[in-house]
Amino acid sequence: MKNSKMYSRLLEFGRTYHPIVHSLLVGTILARLASSMSLPFLAIYLAKHTELSAVMIGVIIGAGPLAGTVGGFVGGAMSDLFGRRKILLGALFGWAVVFFGFALSDSAVLFFLFSMLNGLCRSFYEPVSQALMADLSPKEIRFKVFSLRYLAINVGVAVGPLLGALFAALDSTLPFLITAVIYLVYAVALYVLLNRFGIRRIEGEQKAGQTFRTVLNVVRSDLVLRYFLLGSIITAISYSQMTVTLSQYVGEKFADGVTLFAVMMSVNAVTVVALQLSFTKWADKHKPITVLTVGVIFYVIGNIGFAFSVGWITFIASMIVFTFGEMLTFPAGNILTDRIAPEGMRGAYYGAQSFSNLGHFLGPWVGGLLLSRYNGTLLFLAMAVVALFAIVFYRAGETLINTGKAKIREST
Repeated sequence: MKNSKMYSRLLEFGRTYHPIVHSLLVGTILARLASSMSLPFLAIYLAKHTELSAVMIGVIIGAGPLAGTVGGFVGGAMSDLFGRRKILLGALFGWAVVFFGFALSDSAVLFFLFSMLNGLCRSFYEPVSQALMADLSPKEIRFKVFSLRYLAINVGVAVGPLLGALFAALDSTLPFLITAVIYLVYAVALYVLLNRFGIRRIEGEQKAGQTFRTVLNVVRSDLVLRYFLLGSIITAISYSQMTVTLSQYVGEKFADGVTLFAVMMSVNAVTVVALQLSFTKWADKHKPITVLTVGVIFYVIGNIGFAFSVGWITFIASMIVFTFGEMLTFPAGNILTDRIAPEGMRGAYYGAQSFSNLGHFLGPWVGGLLLSRYNGTLLFLAMAVVALFAIVFYRAGETLINTGKAKIREST
């Protein structure tokens, strides 16, 4: 009986989503597993196998996110103009080149160039794959699709570093070579599937006469999008403390702080894998702006928890609450963008989300300043307040939509 119910659920799940959506979800697991198997060890690899200084290693690794800040919009807009297929496959084949390059290079210049190419490939792949998922999914199930995508990301990230450590122990270049092969195989498989299921039809529905300049003008003059981007940048400033300054704070506070932080990150990934589907069911019953607001409030509570935590239990409990915020804000943010994106420009609008990387750049800098000059309590209380301002901008954008003033264009 149980087996038949399970089979029925799997059958229903398979029928609910387009085959390409399924392939992109599986591919997301593989892509994140592959990158998290190798990229976290890149700094260690460069330190051991090159004579580069710590500063140069930091510059090389930072080149990727820097390139990705504007790359997302460019890649998304190009996918609107030239089709999702070309940009997706180009990013995946480019990724294969990147990781073969990491494994075989011995020049600082080459490492820098490959790091930039890695950032561009990620910034191209992410918004375009999201746009294609939205293209192939009815509006009423898109939140579920984005939630499943976020779940897939965390499954890959949870497993990847463990495999990376295992392979690196055998040969330091092995994680990079395996990552390159995974991307190459995924690119070939996706090429076959895109041909099999006729995605050319979707690519043929782009607006006639649309150019990169017209797309840029539409995006930059969309006041609602600006509000949403400001909200996402502020959210990123608050969120980034969890991945950067929290480790420093915990490491200074406890003798076994490194171990505690590793446990907290594992709890973060496990919480997403275990509860994402349950949170999705709740979120499906509410408006995206409500879901996003609740998610930001979880960030606020989590940051307050970090500020006043005194032991392992309270830090782990705060991380769980903070993770609740992740599970709601990431897919809800995608839905907000999807609602305001004009037909034929969905890729550009998803790509514009990459400008939120500015928050991931500013967040660690501001957080490090507060932590070094004051203390962790003040840092995380300040970030709790910062997160609240994100709600103000999200609500401002939503108000424009509700009052019929969405996509207000400035005269150019």
